[in-house]
This record gives sequence, C-alpha cells and structure tokens, in this order.
Amino acid sequence: MIPIHVLNGPNLNLLGRREPGIYGTATLAAIECDLRVQAEALDVALTFRQTNHEGELVGFVQEAGLAGAGILINAAAYTHTSVALRDAISGSGALAVEVHLSNVHAREAFRHVSLIAPVCAGVISGFGPRSYRLGLDALAHLMASRTPISASED
Repeated sequence: MIPIHVLNGPNLNLLGRREPGIYGTATLAAIECDLRVQAEALDVALTFRQTNHEGELVGFVQEAGLAGAGILINAAAYTHTSVALRDAISGSGALAVEVHLSNVHAREAFRHVSLIAPVCAGVISGFGPRSYRLGLDALAHLMASRTPISASED
C-alpha cells in the first residue's frame, strides 16, 4: 500500500460551520470518510491529522516525509506565512500536494502567495471537498511511479 498523510492546518476543524459561503458545509470528518473510500480503491493507506498549532504541523510533515509517505496538505493560513512549514517539506524530502477548498486566487491578496507551493509537486484549489479527492488521486499516482532506492544504491 502507498502511505499518504493527509495533514490539515488551523481552523479546518471548524469546517461545516465556519464561513460556509467560502468553505462549504462539508465537515472535516466527512472529507476524511470520502478520502478513505477513495484510498481503498487506490491501494493507499491514509493517516489523517489536523492541528491548530504550527509546530505540531511541522512535526507531522517531518514524520511523514522521513518515513517516505506522501503528503496531501491543506496548511490553511500557514500556507501564506510559514517558512518553517516550507522548510519541513523540503528538508524531509516529502512528496507533497497542496490543496485548498476555496480558490485562494479569487480571495484577499495576501492569500495569493503560497510559501509552500514551490516545494510541492502541485497545487489544487477552488473545488471544495473535491480538491482533496483530486489531490489524493494525483499524489497516489505520483507515489506509485516513484522508483524506490535499493539498499545497494545507498
């Protein structure tokens, strides 16, 4: 199975009631359920986490990256502010895909810049919960095409 960690940043625990006009009515638990069904079909083992704390999110990224797992990440506000998160993605060697529920480029100007996008394989935004499904599909295919390094090549 392909290991993928779905990592969610601050305030995503409020999905379903937080600004439904922007983020929709789906809860994070509903998104997780949908992804688990999709993961089965893709032969993916999911680890699903959410935190409101930057340092904890950095730790989740390091753990996943150092274990060779792919990362599907909605860093929320930390997308636009966290050099530490960017460094964790690049430093751990993680293969990551950034996702957002809303179209960040149709929102406030400060949301137009992602500090983590340059160290991610791709970015998907603006499709509501489907952004996660699209991201998981892309990441699973990228992970499946990776060639593992054998012990003799170290």
